Amino acid sequence: MTKTYTNLIKLCVGADAVEDLIAWQKTRAAQQPDGLPRHVTRMWPKREAELLAGGSLYWVFKGAILARQRILRLDEVIGEDGIRRCGIVMDPQIIRTRPAPRRPFQGWRYLKPEDSPADLDRASAAGDDRLPREMQAALAEIGVL
Repeated sequence: MTKTYTNLIKLCVGADAVEDLIAWQKTRAAQQPDGLPRHVTRMWPKREAELLAGGSLYWVFKGAILARQRILRLDEVIGEDGIRRCGIVMDPQIIRTRPAPRRPFQGWRYLKPEDSPADLDRASAAGDDRLPREMQAALAEIGVL
């Protein structure tokens, strides 16, 4: 059975670790008036309905997907320059994923559910992993994890 939703993947620019994203999203600059985190991007996704049907934004840190957030809605954002942009409004819960290597790219890309890394279990997400995250990312890159 094919899934009827899709995901986005985006580089988490300026962040070295998931903790950096967590700290940023707690600031007022990253939030909507309703307190939800929002990421503003220049392009509006053409596959909006698929994203809103259960999709997540997968974050890439230093060459590896390490976390995701469920996409709640897309808001129109008009910049000071008058240009229409897309505000991706997300669930505040950041879910850590198994490390999955990704090469650098600009903007965002669609990510099929079957190509998305699995969520880490709660023990691993809490930092109880036996391997450091950097080693997990390196092992994932060579196909061991």
